[in-house]
Amino acid sequence: MKLDAIDKKLLERLQEDGAAQVADLAAEVGLSTTPCWRRIQRLKDAGVITRNVMLVDRQKVNVGVTVFVSVRTNTHTQAWFERFRATVQSIPEVVEFYRMSGDVDYLLRVVVPDIAAYDQVYRRLIAGTQLFDVSSSFAMEEIKFTTALPLGYVR
Repeated sequence: MKLDAIDKKLLERLQEDGAAQVADLAAEVGLSTTPCWRRIQRLKDAGVITRNVMLVDRQKVNVGVTVFVSVRTNTHTQAWFERFRATVQSIPEVVEFYRMSGDVDYLLRVVVPDIAAYDQVYRRLIAGTQLFDVSSSFAMEEIKFTTALPLGYVR
């Protein structure tokens, strides 16, 4: 799908505030309401906009500690991976899960209230599957956090 400058403006604005009113968005991008709504629907139908969410303040829901967990394994079978994935997906504190290149096989981002809660997550993680090495790093300070994607690469 080819995106034009208006689509990019809409996406930038919707990444800032997914609950923005269509009339306000239309005024900002120079369209009337109906064509603006149609563009947003087209972006949803094409899968460019995948979902609408609200962001929750982690501190206010008592999960202010971020832990990055590096996992290495010496087993690389599909059966092992399916079991590991099922284990990780069953742990709600794991909010991001990546397969990596390089020395680390998998990287997880975990949010918890404290070290004791992380220890419980760790125990569930290692109980669910065979791991070679698990290394945890606690974020000391969040310097930049955004869910907004850079749109300068859109073609």
